[in-house]
Amino acid sequence: MDSSLKWENLPTAPSLKNLTEAGFGVLKESQHAAVQDLTKAHIDSFDHAVTEGLSRAVQAIPPLEFTFREDRLTITFVEAAIYTPMVAKGNICKELKVFPAECRGRRCTYKGKVVADISWSVNGVPKGIIKQSLGQVPIMVKSKLCNLHGLSPKELVEHHEEAEEMGGYFIVNGNEKVIRMLIMPRRNYPIAMSRPKWKTRGQGYTQYGISMHCVKEEHTAINMNLHYLENGTVMLNFIYQKELFFLPLGFALKALVDFTDFQIYQELIKGREDNSFYKSCASEMLRVVMEEGCITRSKVLNYLGERFRVKLNLPEWYTNEQCAKFLIEECVCIHLKSDTEKFYLLCMITRKLFTYAKQECMEENLDSITFQEVLTPGKFYLMFMKERLAAWLSSVKLSFEKRGKRLKGSINHEFVMKMFNMCTDISKSFEYLLATGNLVSKTGLGIMQNTGFCVLADKLNFIRYLSHFRCVHRGAAFAKMRTTSVRKLLPESWGFLCPVHTPDGEPCGLMNHMTAICEIVTASMATTTLTALLCSLGVTPVDGTPGQAFSECYPVVLNGEVVGWVETELAHGVVDSLRRFKVLREKRIPPWTEIVLVPKTGKASLYPGLYLFTTPCRMVRPVRNLALGKQELIGTFEQLYVNVGIAEDEIEPGVTTHQELFPHSMLSVVASFIPYSDHNQSPRNMYQCQMSKQTMGFPLHSFKERSDNKLYRLQTPQSPLVRPYTYDHYNLDNYPSGTNAIVAVISYTGYDMEDAMIVNKSSWERGFAHGSIYKTELVDLADKVRGDDSVVFGTTPGDPKVNGQLDDDGLPHIGTTLKYGDPFYSYINLNTGQSFVTYYKNQEACVVDNVKVCSSDNGLGRFKRVCITMRVPRNPTIGDKFASRHGQKGILSRLWPAEDMPFTESGMSPDILFNPHGFPSRMTIGMLIESMAGKSGALHGLSHDATPFTFSEENRALEYFGKMLRAGGYNYYGTERLYSGVSGQELEADIFIGVVYYQRLRHMVSDKFQVRTTGARDKVTNQPVGGRNVQGGIRFGEMERDALLAHGSSFLLHDRLFNCSDRSVTQVCVDCGSLLSPLLEKPPPYWSAMRHRKTVCVLCGKSDSVDSVSVPYVFRYFVAELAAMNIKVKLDIK
Repeated sequence: MDSSLKWENLPTAPSLKNLTEAGFGVLKESQHAAVQDLTKAHIDSFDHAVTEGLSRAVQAIPPLEFTFREDRLTITFVEAAIYTPMVAKGNICKELKVFPAECRGRRCTYKGKVVADISWSVNGVPKGIIKQSLGQVPIMVKSKLCNLHGLSPKELVEHHEEAEEMGGYFIVNGNEKVIRMLIMPRRNYPIAMSRPKWKTRGQGYTQYGISMHCVKEEHTAINMNLHYLENGTVMLNFIYQKELFFLPLGFALKALVDFTDFQIYQELIKGREDNSFYKSCASEMLRVVMEEGCITRSKVLNYLGERFRVKLNLPEWYTNEQCAKFLIEECVCIHLKSDTEKFYLLCMITRKLFTYAKQECMEENLDSITFQEVLTPGKFYLMFMKERLAAWLSSVKLSFEKRGKRLKGSINHEFVMKMFNMCTDISKSFEYLLATGNLVSKTGLGIMQNTGFCVLADKLNFIRYLSHFRCVHRGAAFAKMRTTSVRKLLPESWGFLCPVHTPDGEPCGLMNHMTAICEIVTASMATTTLTALLCSLGVTPVDGTPGQAFSECYPVVLNGEVVGWVETELAHGVVDSLRRFKVLREKRIPPWTEIVLVPKTGKASLYPGLYLFTTPCRMVRPVRNLALGKQELIGTFEQLYVNVGIAEDEIEPGVTTHQELFPHSMLSVVASFIPYSDHNQSPRNMYQCQMSKQTMGFPLHSFKERSDNKLYRLQTPQSPLVRPYTYDHYNLDNYPSGTNAIVAVISYTGYDMEDAMIVNKSSWERGFAHGSIYKTELVDLADKVRGDDSVVFGTTPGDPKVNGQLDDDGLPHIGTTLKYGDPFYSYINLNTGQSFVTYYKNQEACVVDNVKVCSSDNGLGRFKRVCITMRVPRNPTIGDKFASRHGQKGILSRLWPAEDMPFTESGMSPDILFNPHGFPSRMTIGMLIESMAGKSGALHGLSHDATPFTFSEENRALEYFGKMLRAGGYNYYGTERLYSGVSGQELEADIFIGVVYYQRLRHMVSDKFQVRTTGARDKVTNQPVGGRNVQGGIRFGEMERDALLAHGSSFLLHDRLFNCSDRSVTQVCVDCGSLLSPLLEKPPPYWSAMRHRKTVCVLCGKSDSVDSVSVPYVFRYFVAELAAMNIKVKLDIK
């Protein structure tokens, strides 16, 4: 779908056509484009990674060279490919393809084979290419490699998927896993920052530095810093294999180019020719190199190679110069290909560093979205893949060294293949990464964290599910930080990150969500034509001399490569032409190009220059370009220097260049579902974003096919009467999540204090908010009975334990109700004929929904694995949680009989009584408007548009809906006269009553209550165990103790902490006060077993001093522990 048309043809208003017209639910020809767009960033980045990206990454892996039996072997990757998921060889099957639904049901991984072409040569003579399978890697659902790619809704349903399946996740061990999008520093852009911690890096270091996150085309990343030192020199540092290395800048510059010192000096001082301090610093840096005797480039390279050789693990026949070149290639400005480009960039960064150190330009905020990009799943997958392939290569060397010694015979094709097959495959490490989210890596991939990369995409409801794919996380490293500056909402993120949709509590501000219109660039294009275009527009090449002094020019930087200089007066013209080409798609400028001219202001602002970015992983969003009347994608850095208006009346001619597509373009998908959110206090909108993700709704349509651990389902969901048009844009009627309820705002009976609410019992009996939970249990007999292959499901005829409650195959009948202690399933040992019955252990009764028979991955295996899905009915009870769509959560406190409920003049009694005290302090006026809108919609048969910013001071919601209510014969203000349900008298006050969409949340009392009389105790301390799952108790802790002490209720205290905990009676010696010395006397052999044995104190040697006392058991344990450490505890007994 063309991105420029995507936001043009939005629905003008919501409609109830799904309820009135026939054909809702009939499968369409193609999937709904807006819903498919939600996971676009994930799927596109993965597609790019496994096609172009993979071949680039494989070719970038350096060849492995080593000596074996006096010969030099070289092994190189030529090409690699990943295949679609297929059934393993040697299986009998109808269909060769493997589909995601079977992997979910079988609890296995949806994976495809990786095959690489590897060329090998002996002593530089090529010997041919071997096709080698390197294992299997997980495949993203709905990507190009997935078997569902390009299927129509009808075909998807035939393969047991949702008709609107969006993909974007991996299936690992049956679970749907999403690789999180993380925020990274903007690639290839030098960021000026100050870190006080840097002063501790060594003598003379200051807090000033420039950090650069360099990323190659195939996404290999490295972080590089330039430090400013007190003596005016610069130190370059980089991380290689998780180790920090330092290199004085002079050495790096000399090693890159064959220029004379004077040429290097001239390049360094460009634009700052009149600054004598800076000039002396530049010459000082070059003098340091001279003093080490490194006069020419080759000498510098030799010097560096000698120093760094130890850490680089290169073959011993490499010269020092080759080592140094390898170092520069792998660690210094790795995004640039040639050394000259690296040289010009380092010079520019040095100029920026000095400008910053002298406070002539601003510090750049690393927390600002301007200097950030996103680590997309495809990019992360590819980086990990490249590292695993490189690790596989080095394991080849090991296998040659260890096992190759034993094998006789010459080095031929078969020998090498044998060696390759002995190497470890890469499937395990990929599965571990996706299953746990932990990254095991030698280099760290240039990322600050090593955990938390993957999350489970739980299908609680559709909104929860889609928000996983729009989420951007700041990184696990920041969650533990003490500072709050990372979490701040900065104005730069307008239009890219939603200000509302972030969780409250610990992850607040770290876990953000992209706005609905925000996209992530996934494609990358060659930029060779761009350089030529720039020169034709008037940019002087980097080695030329512009018409004016360098101080009057801007450096032009394209993707982190200095391409030239442009005079100040020409710069604006160049930018305008580029922008025009970009919007009109001319001159092969990609539409996702970011064009940033950072102007000179005469003050200490950002470092000036003309920056162009065409790299992937940046966030962009569409706005309307007013000059050309078309949509344009702007980036996060570009937005700072672009004037964007929102409403028509804000546009100033000649100043405003762009306009927002619609006023709520700053909201995320989830936040834009809140009705009238502009009338609510902002924290309420935040709460609602959280609660809409915990609603019991209709998460999916294929309940029969799924085997998720837990699914929630609302029995009779409804389409809301009042809703924003984005609801229809994303076709949310497919996955509704609530019920339209008649809500009266009245304080009635006192059972509605502090957010409690009263529900009409008759509404409840008619099925208001009824729901159920689907729980699935996978029973694998191979795990239950280890090593015994002859155990299968089944029953012996007439088994009294089964009592006729199980089928002949040993599984429960579908549709039967299981109670605690009923037979659940039974299995028999075919050798002995013995049967074993397992019983249903849960306290809650359930209905068997379906039973699936599974097999193992390779299609072998007998009748040993089944999936039993049970349905637990959960109708609302007292204590269940409900919420409106405005963050107004409440607990069901009473099911009130309908005859005692207040009723209107027409005899209608409300479903819910809401306490009026919930409004004043929370200021959720949106809910009041929704109530009036819902009432008028129900009267006139309309669905009202609740998109934020539709009403204003001039055009008020109250007037609009008041007139509609009046037209329907109701009070203008939405109030009515109510009559008491108890006495039948008319209530004095007018009661506000209307229709509000209510959601039932997943927090239910049945999952939370905890009760214990007696039960399990801890083995060591003998105290009751804790935890709801093991029928444990609730801890009566220090503070609860204080409360009872303050009350003076000592008997209760004694009961809780002693009698009901770990009271025990023990023997103690009154004389020596020892708990450990009283022991039973040893009987001589001639004593009868019945004879009474006395307890004797071993220390005093007498039995009349031994007495019984009650002490906590844990005290006895404590005394024994102390005795083990040679500490004696003496009790003073009166």
